[in-house]
Amino acid sequence: MSLAVGIVGLPNAGKSTLFNALTGGRALVGDYPFTTIDPNTGVVPVPDLRLQQLAELFRPPRVIPATVTFTDIAGLVRGASGGEGLGNQFLGHIRATDAVALVIRCFAGAVAHVEGSIDPERDVGILELELVLADLAAVDRRLERVSERARRPREVTEVEVAGLRRVRAALDQGLPARAVALSAEEQVGVAALQLLTAKPALYVANVDEDQLAAPEGSGPAAPVAARAQAVGASFVAVSARLEAELAELETADAIEYLHTLGVAEAGLGRLSRAAHHALGLLTFFTAGEKEVRAWTLAQGGTAVDAAGVIHTDFARGFIRAEVCDVADLLAAGGYQGVRERGRRRLEGRDYGVRDGDVVHFLFNV
Repeated sequence: MSLAVGIVGLPNAGKSTLFNALTGGRALVGDYPFTTIDPNTGVVPVPDLRLQQLAELFRPPRVIPATVTFTDIAGLVRGASGGEGLGNQFLGHIRATDAVALVIRCFAGAVAHVEGSIDPERDVGILELELVLADLAAVDRRLERVSERARRPREVTEVEVAGLRRVRAALDQGLPARAVALSAEEQVGVAALQLLTAKPALYVANVDEDQLAAPEGSGPAAPVAARAQAVGASFVAVSARLEAELAELETADAIEYLHTLGVAEAGLGRLSRAAHHALGLLTFFTAGEKEVRAWTLAQGGTAVDAAGVIHTDFARGFIRAEVCDVADLLAAGGYQGVRERGRRRLEGRDYGVRDGDVVHFLFNV
């Protein structure tokens, strides 16, 4: 399952530095607007202690983590929804992603701020407003095309139009489209527009490294954390500059450096896990002597959906799934132990897969 998170923010917010640290990529980094023009894309592993523990138990030659795809998108400026900066090109790149990570500058330094000063609360407002205005224009264009029954395409129903109008009313109040609870029928017309504010959001405060040991969401990052909480989104504080430095160090040296700062874990791990969560994904595992692997599945997915993630043949010939919880498997020391404890069960195609399930699929070729 390949789902992408778009990294967006004002110019010089540290997006490309963060992206390079995440992916080991070489996105151009500079202290002037629009250093990034075409989006850069990288696939990032999701750190998972459970996967490490399964690898220690089975000791296979291959251990494959779950991943999240990140896309570094050109900086947004005030007025982007009206064509300022890269305008529609920038917005189009966001529409192609599945979730949005809003990177907010909370660090000081000599790099110029496009707005002239460091003000995280203002910057959050600019980003949100531009996305809302872009969506408002898209909904208005759609409503104009379908408002007259005589001109309405046959596939557009009254219910779909009602859904568009409800979303428009929310956007007009500055609220994101995701805040509107729509029925399945209302959702049809809205989904076709790929609205920017309908996508799951992740708020990322890019802070100075001396802020990392402070309680998360305090200090300069407080307005960003408060906004994330207000809209029900995930929040992560990272230091993109520090993460870029850590990426150049050996693992042991990086861990020691973090400890000197009073930080238990690098921000990139927390960020990739938060992105995984924002995308509405869960992790299930397959484990054996040849390979231990973490797979991603949309929350609410069934056993046959999970089988299809691995291979279409698994889903097509699905018979049943042997399932146990990863904690039970680790505690029992292997499959034999988990069977003896009665903690491994057989499930049918409609079983709702849970985060942390270890699954073995039986299927007809």
